[in-house]
Amino acid sequence: MAVAGPAKTKTPALEHPMKQVLQQVTGGEIEVVDVPAPKLLAGCVLVRTAASLVSVGTERASSEFARKNLLRKARMRPDLVREVWNKVRRDGFVSTVSAVRNRMDQPSAPGYSSAGIVVAVGEGVTDIRPGDRVACAGAGHAVHAEFACIPRLLVARIPANAEVSLDQAAATTVGAVALHGVRIADVKLGDIVAVIGLGLLGQLTVQILKAAGCRVVGMDIDLGRVDLALRVGADAASTSSSDFRDLCMQASGGRGADAVLITAQTPSSDPVNLAAEVARDRAIITAVGTVGTELDRRTFYEKELDFRVSRSYGPGRYDAAYEQKGIDYPIGYVRWTETRNMDAFLQLLADRKVDVGALITHRFPIERAQSAYDLILGKSQEKFLGVLITYPEHAEEARRIHVVREASEKERDKTPAARGARSVAIGVLGAGSFATGTLLPAIKKVGGSTLVGICAANGSHAHHSAKKFGFRYAATDEDSMIADPAINTIVVATRHHLHSRQVVAALKSGKHVFCEKPLCLNEGELREIVSAHGEAPGRPLLMVGFNRRFAPLAIKLKNFLSRIHEPMALHYRVNAGFIPVDHWLNDPEQGGGRVIGEVCHFVDFLTFLVGVRPIEVQAQSLPNPGKYSNDNVIASLRFADGSQGTISYLANGDKSYSKERVEIFGGGSVAMLEDFRRLELVNEGHKKVFRSLFRQDKGHLGEWEAFVSAVHAKGESPTPFEQIVATMHATFALEESRCSGQPIVVEGSNNHQIVE
Repeated sequence: MAVAGPAKTKTPALEHPMKQVLQQVTGGEIEVVDVPAPKLLAGCVLVRTAASLVSVGTERASSEFARKNLLRKARMRPDLVREVWNKVRRDGFVSTVSAVRNRMDQPSAPGYSSAGIVVAVGEGVTDIRPGDRVACAGAGHAVHAEFACIPRLLVARIPANAEVSLDQAAATTVGAVALHGVRIADVKLGDIVAVIGLGLLGQLTVQILKAAGCRVVGMDIDLGRVDLALRVGADAASTSSSDFRDLCMQASGGRGADAVLITAQTPSSDPVNLAAEVARDRAIITAVGTVGTELDRRTFYEKELDFRVSRSYGPGRYDAAYEQKGIDYPIGYVRWTETRNMDAFLQLLADRKVDVGALITHRFPIERAQSAYDLILGKSQEKFLGVLITYPEHAEEARRIHVVREASEKERDKTPAARGARSVAIGVLGAGSFATGTLLPAIKKVGGSTLVGICAANGSHAHHSAKKFGFRYAATDEDSMIADPAINTIVVATRHHLHSRQVVAALKSGKHVFCEKPLCLNEGELREIVSAHGEAPGRPLLMVGFNRRFAPLAIKLKNFLSRIHEPMALHYRVNAGFIPVDHWLNDPEQGGGRVIGEVCHFVDFLTFLVGVRPIEVQAQSLPNPGKYSNDNVIASLRFADGSQGTISYLANGDKSYSKERVEIFGGGSVAMLEDFRRLELVNEGHKKVFRSLFRQDKGHLGEWEAFVSAVHAKGESPTPFEQIVATMHATFALEESRCSGQPIVVEGSNNHQIVE
């Protein structure tokens, strides 16, 4: 009777990745790489790109900065230098170097203005259909790639039956920037308007002003751009500052320009002060381009000039609720949002009031994207204005999984199908800064695992992480990866609102799960996880990344406290640091807030030290002057053995100070652990001090070693499931107490069993 050999697994949907332009943060090199196509998200549309515009100003500045050495970068960004130095003092040299290297290693995805054809729409999008021709906007969205997932309010439909090419529509974002600048300048029919800087942005501004019924005088040091401005509509233009002054006075009868728009890109303040010279009394000067702002106060004072800065392409920009969640501003209150500015610019194209075709000087297929950047950086010594990257007209639909390397025979022999449930064959969901900077380096260092696939909504992030850490494939399709028979362990490192769904799906597939904290965001999700865990085939392990209990100094501390047989008093002070109100962690839907998203760590650690679960909690936040997000919280926990714990989680301190400090009193002993680098143990007048001089160890290596060992041994989770559930119950109770101001009995606290 023949014996079957090891089953060979097949990775699904491997062909036809898409091409995308990426730029290295260090050195600025441009690469065209094959990456998995983006995942279509709710509230978004998936667009097959036809053309994308290379931003001469923004992308050239980014490339030039990337090419500078570390010393020159430090001189330009002293704020980052201070941040690094503070981290060295707090976390140690080795930990800081690792964090900086990870940050410098991540490539960026340039591009923010494109056009193409919609191939699919996400849940909640009702006014866009597959087949629509659209213009797309947004850094991180309208990137230089064959396919892009774009939030609905960063998409504008090209008017039906309009003779607007996708090449022209690719300039819509820059057109919206110009249009918003004109609105900020508050120009009116018949105004005399001066435009300083006649690059692509300036040329579009000239044409929009003419469409608005203004007389336009332009200025640029490049004669070719001056001639072009005259051809597309400027009433007068010059390369000379003195001639420009004369032209403005002639056009205005000696009074000066009613408004001046500065569309140049230069660190010099000369354009701003030239604008003041040519402006009339009480005129409006608007900086649309990035220029120096050292104003000649005397001129501005004598004319009582109004200096304004135009922010990007309209209201809604930089507002996560608008751009990411699709919450539009009512038109009765905000007439011209960024989306409506895009719509208006496309209508100008349709009405032939603006001619983008005359401004496009170069087109490069995506395979030759490097040539486009050589051009804008001046390497070819060739003049340019509008630069497009173009894409295949009938590109095949790109797949959402891309093989980075083929599995070796040795790896195939180690797949779960070949070795059974003892192997640790990993699929990672999430490729953010924590996953790539902390979790994956720990997994690699511990070893004992096979890295199969890594999935992220952004294909370039997944591709980079797959190459860096040695995964076989990168993906944007989490369902296919969870279903992959070559994987028996799912690591969840996505944003918090995704954890519950992904954990449940993995458990139902019979996979072991390692989930970063928090496990979920509410009691309903927790009940679903408990149910899925109880019904999961094969009794898979579930562990949450409460890493601090596995730190070497934490284990010494726990051993010291084990001799105490009376209630203890514990205080955990966390100098968490300020984050903006609109940070995703503060979003109740995405992050759950800082109590659920972060304080759960410290609830778990105090529970670990005491050895029994909390049975009652209370939390209050400091009065909020409008700066914070109820994230200055004092929490009290009463444990089943009578111990009392306090967590002071504070966002109002100085981040250069130590972040975490735990103090414990009980049984005639005192212990203090600071930033997991210094431990003091005091008993009977004797003090022992343990230090970690060069690095901070918060237990990430230890927790992964324990998890891998448990999988290999077919044992229980290193953090028992009951403890994980108890910690989440206590954390939800803390958030409930913070909102109500009342003490809360923790769900399940009638079971006071020891949790060691």
